Amino acid sequence: MKKKKWVKWLLIAFGSLLALAVVAVIIASAYISKSKPVIEGEVAVPVLEQQVTVVRDDIGVPHIRAESDADLYRAQGYVQAQDRLFQMDLSRRQASGRLAEVIGEAAVDTDKYFRTFSLRRAGEASWSGYGEEAKQVLEWYAQGVNAYIDEAKEEGRLSYEFALLGYEPEPWTPVDSLAIGKFMAYDLGGHWNSLAVRHWALNEFPEDKARELFIRYPEDAPAILAANKKQPVTVAGAFDPSVIPPEFNGSNNWVVSGDKTESGLPLLADDPHLGLSTPSIWYQMHLESPEQNVSGVIFAGIPGIILGHNEQIAWGVTNVGPDVQDLYIETPNPDDPTQFRYEGQWEQAQVLNEPIKVKDGETIDFEVLVTRHGPVVSPVMFDEEEPSAVFSMQWTALEPTLELQAVLNFNKAENWEQFESALEDFQAPAQNFVFASTDGTIAYKANGRIPIRKQGDGQLPVPGDSAEYGWDGYVPFDELPRSVNPESGFIATANNQVINDSYPYHITDFWAQPYRYERIAEVLESSDKLTAEDMMALQMDQKNLYAAEFLEGMMAEVEKVTDEHGELFEMLRNWDQVDSAGQAAPFVFHTWMRQLPDTLFEEQFPEDVYEMLSGKNHITDALLRRAFEGDEGAWVREYGGTGKWLADSLDMALADIESEQGDNPEAWEWGDYHQLTFPHPVAGASPILERFLNPDKVPVGGSNITVQAAAFNDDGDVDHGASWRFVADLSDLSKAYHIVGPGLSGHVKSDFFHNQVDKWAQGEFHATRIEGDVEGAELTLVPE
Repeated sequence: MKKKKWVKWLLIAFGSLLALAVVAVIIASAYISKSKPVIEGEVAVPVLEQQVTVVRDDIGVPHIRAESDADLYRAQGYVQAQDRLFQMDLSRRQASGRLAEVIGEAAVDTDKYFRTFSLRRAGEASWSGYGEEAKQVLEWYAQGVNAYIDEAKEEGRLSYEFALLGYEPEPWTPVDSLAIGKFMAYDLGGHWNSLAVRHWALNEFPEDKARELFIRYPEDAPAILAANKKQPVTVAGAFDPSVIPPEFNGSNNWVVSGDKTESGLPLLADDPHLGLSTPSIWYQMHLESPEQNVSGVIFAGIPGIILGHNEQIAWGVTNVGPDVQDLYIETPNPDDPTQFRYEGQWEQAQVLNEPIKVKDGETIDFEVLVTRHGPVVSPVMFDEEEPSAVFSMQWTALEPTLELQAVLNFNKAENWEQFESALEDFQAPAQNFVFASTDGTIAYKANGRIPIRKQGDGQLPVPGDSAEYGWDGYVPFDELPRSVNPESGFIATANNQVINDSYPYHITDFWAQPYRYERIAEVLESSDKLTAEDMMALQMDQKNLYAAEFLEGMMAEVEKVTDEHGELFEMLRNWDQVDSAGQAAPFVFHTWMRQLPDTLFEEQFPEDVYEMLSGKNHITDALLRRAFEGDEGAWVREYGGTGKWLADSLDMALADIESEQGDNPEAWEWGDYHQLTFPHPVAGASPILERFLNPDKVPVGGSNITVQAAAFNDDGDVDHGASWRFVADLSDLSKAYHIVGPGLSGHVKSDFFHNQVDKWAQGEFHATRIEGDVEGAELTLVPE
């Protein structure tokens, strides 16, 4: 009887808690739903002059039709803010070093980092260089964003993220958009961390070991080598590797002439490779006014369309990846650390006061020192003593640049001549542009500011105290790599080397591994009847040419030292060298390749310096090629030889695989480990938020070296790849084909929040129209 009563009260208690939980969920759901974007009906937008129509099609792409450019850009700002205001606010805060204001102490170091880089100041400096038309567009766009902010505040409809963090967004300004543009330049910016690691290595390792960590050893610059050894700068423990962008924020693009297509007119394809997240870094839109009709993608927080097509042309980009970030070894005055030696004198640096406000904490005083070369990026204060040398950075993106002006002119260009003229304003980051037009032209240009150095080749820091070093202008615009209507009938780039030894200027030695480009070229060369469907299929291609080069040689070396992998090697030799999700071989190959640099280098580097080392597999690829030719390098010899290195790496890789999927190779599947994810920035705060904000993971094929780019972290999560896929058939530019994963809306309650996750995984493109009526939810924006 007592037991039954106890059970009864327990059930009542659980029932009450469940009822409370249900009520809480209902209340939370109702609250979150209140901020869901309004996509149907009529809304008054006071800044408009005339009525604007916004139709969101079945995939969620907003098609904005306005009677003037002024109202078009106002509406673009309003609509972006509907779907992405929280993302836009975080982006401008990150670029400006103001995250700690809303996140708290955890963001202070990140804020210091971006205050040091001074991206917002670079945006402010750029503003004055813009023409009146571009400035007006930025103002119109800001008016639209602010109209939505005012509306959401007045109606209590700001998205739930603002409530979670306990703040409201400030008014939007044109400089906010320019700061976000500078942040994207940072994300695609350069290789300063590689310079810092090489500097460290020269002072820590014998020359033969340091030499092998370079992509190409600068033997022709003994003075630079001597300077790096003479004045060591603290690297270990001085930098946070977590804020360094992925080493190949790259992409694929290609354009095919009508001579090689079924229609007789060009085809163009582009898929930029960036971090995969919820919401996407890209926002797809169609913008139409009497002055323009353009469709494609833009970063949330910026007006216009940066990549896409209009009625006559299409264009896309990949990252050139040039050396545009140089480090200088600066000598501070022992009596005044704000002064630095230059040509035998102490020269005063600019001192920028950058107080950092901290949520629920005190404001932190912070100073940024700017030498004649750029900001001092080494920590200025050390616990024990002032440093005898620090690094400053010179970087093209910290100068005034005019990218948005170029974008606005792209949108209205009608041919290659107009488009190339617009490119002159696109200065940072340097990008490989491919172009096609309905007149049959295909073209390419590696565009942007690429410095000409007085001495050195950008592989090492240089002395900051001498006028003999530094930049002597930029590669002239008319001498940048360029191709128009080549005899081959196609142009393709995949962050690969785009020049040969005859090119008179230095761009970089740090190109991507060549396998994506080689596979693209292989497919494009194979047919003269290519179609848009062929281009979409190529973007999903999983052929692994990396394995084709290395795998057999690696197995042969291991077989010289052990015979214990017979069955495994038989499976690998029977593999079709396609990184498909259902096979075991890709799992073995990629885990083995990722282990090679760890086996050789990891124990000899401080953890943070090792994380900063870019191009680890470039280095081990070079060592393997030498070893296969009978020339083992210093690192390999010291380890015990090629066979031991490869065999030990394989054993460690297999141990990792077995911990994931057991010890039966027949049951291993690449897709069980290699899974697509689009993490939300807020989701990491709670498993509950993770459950609601992140999509379910999806097994996928591909890898970091296949055309279907699907790079993965140590957990197997595919978190970097084709952030947008795009194919345009110039025989019919009334539409083009797109995928934007995970979806276009940033609101968890929207139907367009995660609706393209499976489409991304399976390669299901959406035909977005720019002509004729578009069916979907229609919202009318009217002047008040």
